[in-house]
Amino acid sequence: MIYFQLFWQFLKIGAVSFGGGYGMISLIREAVLTNNWLTESEFLAFIAVSESTPGPLAVNMATFIGASQGGVLGAFLATLGVISPAFIIILVIVSCIKNLLKYAGVKTFLDAVRPCVVALILATAVTMGLSVFCGIKQISDSPEINYSRVFIFLIVSSIGIVAKKMKQKTPSPILMILVSACLGIVVNLIP
Repeated sequence: MIYFQLFWQFLKIGAVSFGGGYGMISLIREAVLTNNWLTESEFLAFIAVSESTPGPLAVNMATFIGASQGGVLGAFLATLGVISPAFIIILVIVSCIKNLLKYAGVKTFLDAVRPCVVALILATAVTMGLSVFCGIKQISDSPEINYSRVFIFLIVSSIGIVAKKMKQKTPSPILMILVSACLGIVVNLIP
C-alpha cells in the first residue's frame, strides 16, 4: 500500500506543479506531513540534503522520501511519479507543436501561472523561515529565536551580497553551502 501511496502522491504533485522544484516544496510538505511520513524537522533536513546533492530538487526529494518510506522500490516509484507528468507533457509538446509560445492562449496561461509560483515559493520560504529561525511549526507555538541560525543566515547572506557586488556574479551555491556548514560546526562547538 505504501508503494501505491508514494507513487500516487508524487504523481499528483508532478502533475499540478509549475515552477520547478521550489514550486513543489509546499505540495511535497503537505503530502509528507498529511501522511505522517516525516516530521517537520525531518522534512527540513530532507530539503537541505536534496539541495546539496546533484539533480533537480523535486526529484531528489521524491527519491529520498520514497527511500525513507519504502526502500529502493519506494524511491523508484516516488521518483517515477514526480517525473512522469513532466515527461509526458514534454513528449506531447515536442511531438505536436513546434512554436508553442506563438499562441496567445499559451502565453496568457504561462503569464497567469507565474504569480502563483512566486506565491507558493514565498509562502514556503516564510513557513520554513519561521520554523528554522523561530521554532514556530504551528500557529499556536510561541516563538523561540535560534540566534545561531540567525547569525549563520546573516553571515551567509552578507557573503552573498558582498560577492555579488565585488564580482558582479552570484557566488557558487556549493561554496555557500560549505561556508554555512563550516559556520554551523563552529557555532555549535562554541559553548
